[in-house]
Amino acid sequence: MAQAMVETIFDAVYLCTVITLGVLMLRGAGVNRQFTLFGLMAVLLGCGDAFHLVPRAFALCTTGLEAHAAALGVGKFITSITMTLFYVLLYHIWRRRYRVAGRTGLTAAVYLLAAARIILCLFPQNAWLSYRQPLFWGVLRNIPFAVMGLIIIVLFFQEARRTGDSAFRWMWLAIVLSFGFYIPVVLFADAIPLIGMLMIPKTLAYVWVVWMGFSEYRGNRKG
Repeated sequence: MAQAMVETIFDAVYLCTVITLGVLMLRGAGVNRQFTLFGLMAVLLGCGDAFHLVPRAFALCTTGLEAHAAALGVGKFITSITMTLFYVLLYHIWRRRYRVAGRTGLTAAVYLLAAARIILCLFPQNAWLSYRQPLFWGVLRNIPFAVMGLIIIVLFFQEARRTGDSAFRWMWLAIVLSFGFYIPVVLFADAIPLIGMLMIPKTLAYVWVVWMGFSEYRGNRKG
């Protein structure tokens, strides 16, 4: 019960935070498309994660996770799709922030990786409605996702160094941490349930990404 209470409170604070920050950016972005994209990305993150975290909180507080496997699986499927779109939006934020023109090959690669991830998520072999899902498909659908993440890490790292962008100086690191905490969960959480706790720092890494965008938005508004 203690785990249920702690997780539920943490998830509620997380969802309310990122969705609120996203709505504030959407409402105040005006013609600044960078902050519109950031706001949309934050709302997508929060709403997508809610499909998994709300059923999880309900399951923890009632009859347990296994009894609600179908709802959790559907939520995990939706979250997998929205997280893919999250990184597509982050890629476009990178283009707009650093005024990147052209590079159609890079854009095509990002979209192809996103499409591959979503298509792999649609295969019935993922067994989304089962309590224990096949590790092979968990790894397979995350390969294009990880490659897309790596591309965006490199892009933000290079541009932050080139331009001396202090506001997004650590954007690359936040994304590295999110994947660093997520990958062990994909590989080992079924065998060692305690590893699932890494989802908490992984979630905080995403909050950091959103907060960097919101801090820049707030500074821009004051300026």
